[in-house]
Amino acid sequence: MTQTDKLKGRGHKLSPPPVKTAALEAGIKVVQPTTLRNDKFIDELRSMNPEFIVVIAYGKILPEAILKIPVNGCINVHASLLPKYRGAAPIAWAILRGEEKTGVTTMRMDEGLDTGPILLQEEVDISREDTAGSLSIRLASLGASLLIETFEGIRKGSVMPRAQPGEASYAPPLKKEDGLIDWSKSAFEIRNFVRAMQPWPSAYCMLEGERVTILKAEALEGSGLPGTVIRTSKGQLCVGTGQGLISLLELQPSGKRPMPASAFILGRKIMGGMVLK
Repeated sequence: MTQTDKLKGRGHKLSPPPVKTAALEAGIKVVQPTTLRNDKFIDELRSMNPEFIVVIAYGKILPEAILKIPVNGCINVHASLLPKYRGAAPIAWAILRGEEKTGVTTMRMDEGLDTGPILLQEEVDISREDTAGSLSIRLASLGASLLIETFEGIRKGSVMPRAQPGEASYAPPLKKEDGLIDWSKSAFEIRNFVRAMQPWPSAYCMLEGERVTILKAEALEGSGLPGTVIRTSKGQLCVGTGQGLISLLELQPSGKRPMPASAFILGRKIMGGMVLK
């Protein structure tokens, strides 16, 4: 069961969710309900007599009628150490907030937003080079193995639900416009922001009315007016921030391929004093 097909890209072509494509290739039946509060759909689920229902990045809260169907409950695989970062974008927000660790939680679902009791958790380090994309790949692999361990533990009676400890934090969904860089933030915060927005919605700024995507950046010592190009020597494109300098290492002008800062500087004739917005 997955979301309905969506219009995507400049051509607004109707595109299936990736899980639908994978399921059909594997010969697995796919259901794409427009609403979960449909008696016919709920009866179809009930007729399957499932041992578990597993939810991963589905984007909708299951109603009570569905939560009660499986013998061993509805299980969510969530990419954070709950109760931290409940919500739609936990990986991006963990990087954005400068966390050094995150992980995966399997939980017994209730009607709240990632509020159900914890079944199993496993922690991983967030490296300095991790983007939301690279961390997602690692957590997906971890989540798969943790889910199998959860199944086995519930069947044996060795895994029992426990309440989420401590104070919750939230990871709201990201929108395309959320990628705009705020140069008044510190260089450290902007570096984390670039990593968190990669691969989507991508960190970007405006240069002379043109959108430029920032794919990789590094925080440096120094000072300068926020958004102002401070240095372009030796292929470095250094920009002032609210605290420190940010070196833009890899950029992608609108409609172009990604390029190193040195190529961008030459191609766009970037000079000190120019302002990124």
